[in-house]
Amino acid sequence: MEITNAEFVISNTDFRKCPATAFPEYAFIGRSNVGKSSLINMLTNHKGLAMTSARPGKTMLINHFLINKSWYLVDLPGYGYAKRDRKSQEQIQRIIESYILGREQMTCLFLLIDSRLEPQRIDLAFIQWLGENGIPFAIVFTKADKLGIGKLKANIQAYLEKLAEQWEELPPHFVTSSEDRTGRQELLDYIDSINKELAK
Repeated sequence: MEITNAEFVISNTDFRKCPATAFPEYAFIGRSNVGKSSLINMLTNHKGLAMTSARPGKTMLINHFLINKSWYLVDLPGYGYAKRDRKSQEQIQRIIESYILGREQMTCLFLLIDSRLEPQRIDLAFIQWLGENGIPFAIVFTKADKLGIGKLKANIQAYLEKLAEQWEELPPHFVTSSEDRTGRQELLDYIDSINKELAK
């Protein structure tokens, strides 16, 4: 699949105000500073579509982008930004959970993980929560260009082994870099394959 059209539609904090269409939605989420905005811009070939920021924790809204006039890419708030006060953190958590659990059109959640880091407790807990709630998701390892190929493979293998302690069947995973566009086609083809299944 190639993206020929990408346009911002709406931002809000309430999943009930999301677009009233039956188009499938693919949501992207991850800890603050995982490279989510850069990945979205790379995927859509649209440099300024999602706002990138040097300050983590900038996205506090559910952002809908209409892709090829047939499906939505949804940018969800980042979680786990330590400098937010407790009330803000709880508000973000409510926004995220209500969308994931309440939005029927959400077809797949892409969970972004920084490939440079060891498995983080907050991500593992979130993955556990997704599993308990039967949410279809895939893991997207970001910033692959920041590591040598050997270290990258070792880190990802360690992550998958950690997940295998809890999961009989591992979710799909992708390795990406917004800098050199690694993984772009694989991710888009995966979305395309789901859209084709739904169209049947």
